[in-house]
Amino acid sequence: MLCLNQRVEIWSATGTLLDFFKKKLIRRGMANHPANSPSDVKPTRRFSLTSQIFAGLLVGGLVGWILSGVPVAAKQVWTDGLVVFRDVFLHLIKMMVAPLVFGSIVQGFAGAGDAKKAQRIGWKAFVYFEVITAFALVVGLVAVNLARPGDGVMLEVDHASGSVPAARPQTLPQIILHMFPTSLMDAMARNDVLQVVCFAVIFAVALIASGEDGRPVLAFCASLTQVMFKFAGVVMRFAPFGVGAAIAITVAQQGIGSVVTLGKLVFTLYAALIVFVVVVFGAVLKICKIPIKLFIRAVRQPFTLAFATANSEAALPQAFELMEKFGVPRSIVGFVLPAGYAFNLDGSTLHLAVASVFVAQAAQTTTGIVFGIEQQVAMMLVLMLTSKGVAAVPRASFVVLVAALESFQLPVAGAFLILGVDALMDMARTSVNVMGNCLASVVVARWEGEFDEAKAVANFGDSRD
Repeated sequence: MLCLNQRVEIWSATGTLLDFFKKKLIRRGMANHPANSPSDVKPTRRFSLTSQIFAGLLVGGLVGWILSGVPVAAKQVWTDGLVVFRDVFLHLIKMMVAPLVFGSIVQGFAGAGDAKKAQRIGWKAFVYFEVITAFALVVGLVAVNLARPGDGVMLEVDHASGSVPAARPQTLPQIILHMFPTSLMDAMARNDVLQVVCFAVIFAVALIASGEDGRPVLAFCASLTQVMFKFAGVVMRFAPFGVGAAIAITVAQQGIGSVVTLGKLVFTLYAALIVFVVVVFGAVLKICKIPIKLFIRAVRQPFTLAFATANSEAALPQAFELMEKFGVPRSIVGFVLPAGYAFNLDGSTLHLAVASVFVAQAAQTTTGIVFGIEQQVAMMLVLMLTSKGVAAVPRASFVVLVAALESFQLPVAGAFLILGVDALMDMARTSVNVMGNCLASVVVARWEGEFDEAKAVANFGDSRD
């Protein structure tokens, strides 16, 4: 028989062991979490939105692959239905962009009460934009000359003179003029982010000058911004479905055959973008002492969304919210992100470098005319200017590419050849555009001495892990 003290010890040890296993079960979601449980017990991990988007991406790709093999009539019926899902999601995203940009910029600048700060942030942002754009062109130029994806590709030169778009990239005076809207309502209706940014900055300056009279308007803009963030949260619940539909349509329509013909070009662009992100963005993160792992966690969701939809606007609301959580002040996020959509398209710029030299290489195969490195550098300088008008031109990169080819007497047929895989390349360059603009906002915040690394660590984990 056990004595009383031994029974008490055994009972105590058994109770401790049961408590230990109960906590383990609670952590794994296998037991109900009591209302008064200790704070150190973590709740069950949820299936995050990023994971849901990846799942939608995979399922959509599988559906698209299946549809690519069905008869044309049946495929059209299915793709018409998928288009509805995709476009509804994109419409919901686009309807929130203009009020979110307007409210965020006005609250950020007017709330700080410093008009000179806006000017200072603007200059720093544009200096950074130009430097990174130059690096993007250099990386694209080196990659396309090393891989030479255009060698052996034959062009139908006789078709070069036909079906050239009437649109042209904007000149520098046109870009400057385009920044200033004649009507805010018109700019918002067209979702012209650059014009909304310009109006919002001037409006914020006027609000600062108004003093006490402007406080109710400032409070309204602050409330508007918070409501739009909540609106974005509601809309993002549909993201996995919109993403799945978008990727399914792309795979179903493009198929695998189009990739085989121009596979080397697609591979060259993807490889160049990866090198650009790792080397250039990596160097910027190191130089500016930005925690790399935390930044990756912060941008992976808008990056994935932009890749799947091939639409920068789809990722903008998420990028706004996550960069604020990462420690970038709203006044900087509100200006740098929208401005970057017009002036800091790193992925699109690199794509233009690769695509233009690809056409030059194909033209050399077809006609025997050599397009030397001096001419390539001259073309890159032209692209540095013309790519700044990409955001305001229909079929953006394609029109800029056609204009550059015409300027250097290269066959425009090469641009139409690239259209066969443009959707696949658009996904990659759009996602890099979004990542580049997120990084730009952090760099400017660090440059201003306003980057809150403690906030980044609190929201995205320990920088030491």
